[in-house]
Amino acid sequence: MSSAPTLTDGTVTLRAHRADDAEGSYEQCQDPLSQQWTTVPMPYTRDHARAFVTEVMPRGWADGTSWGFAVEVEGRYAGTVELRDEGEARAEVAYGSHPSVRGRGLMEQAVRLLVDWGFETQGVEVIVWRANRGNWASRRLAWKLGFTVEGTIRKALPQRGELLDAWVGTLLATDDRRPRTVWLDVPVLENDGLRLRPWRDSDVPRIVEACRDDRTQEWLGRMPDPYQDSDARFWLESLKENQATGHGVQWAVVEPEDDDRALAAIGYFDLVPEVELEIGYWAHPDARGRGVVTRAMGEMVRHAFEDLGVRRVTAGAATGNVASRHVIEANGLTIWGTERLGTAVRGGRADIAWYDVLVEEWRASRHA
Repeated sequence: MSSAPTLTDGTVTLRAHRADDAEGSYEQCQDPLSQQWTTVPMPYTRDHARAFVTEVMPRGWADGTSWGFAVEVEGRYAGTVELRDEGEARAEVAYGSHPSVRGRGLMEQAVRLLVDWGFETQGVEVIVWRANRGNWASRRLAWKLGFTVEGTIRKALPQRGELLDAWVGTLLATDDRRPRTVWLDVPVLENDGLRLRPWRDSDVPRIVEACRDDRTQEWLGRMPDPYQDSDARFWLESLKENQATGHGVQWAVVEPEDDDRALAAIGYFDLVPEVELEIGYWAHPDARGRGVVTRAMGEMVRHAFEDLGVRRVTAGAATGNVASRHVIEANGLTIWGTERLGTAVRGGRADIAWYDVLVEEWRASRHA
């Protein structure tokens, strides 16, 4: 096949690139996200764009090395999707969107058209997805299409003189084109004078302040010391991984009238859908003595039972951590056991008290 066929689902159209796509390609490659996650030349000129749509993409079809399509939405250029032939019935998928169409699910539709065509028409048996580690938008799109993330390959992708770590995933012709795992969302929750919202990069200074605090360091013994900005950024990235793999979610606790000032962290982990989860938290010194974490945990327990549909909520605290145990007990959890040397504290190990509450008990307490 020497040129791209036209494919459409009625909303999104894949077609051969044309000369008049050059301006759209140029606009796309001025976008900071496009520059961050791809290998487009920098600076990217209109000459680069013209060569891409009139030479690079047609050449792939002519020599059989790649099958690239322009994405068209509502008569306008919306990006490029491509399958690169790796031989032996294997192909690599690549995609990039124009900023004007992001957040509407249109690139998911475009890539779905592409992979279906690759499997059904080109005889591809496995499609490989690769992305720079940290490119969560690309990973989420691949997840929606049913790709299995196989892992991280260190120093796998060259980009402007560097070798970057890469995520890699696969989609087989026999796989369903739908998510194979749970990707947890972080809804904004508001109750009892507090807002629980997703963490932001701008929260790093507040995280560092909280995690350098002596009391935080005392009871969270695995906390780096000294705690640096880089530790906070690593933690924020780990939260995204936990969401993407269905393990848990963390919220920043703020007051609605001061949304930029994080007062605490609260979240759940070890989620067993429809069965149980564990709640964990820490407080910024500014939050202590005001009932902030107690109120936040009350909303977290409600969310677990009413929104997530689990039957049991658990929490633990070092036996000597009186403040943390008060938060747990104030929300109706009762102690069921003590695990000797079960938690890390500064300087060693300590016993941990374990609490739980069942949904029936929680409901009864609310109507007592």
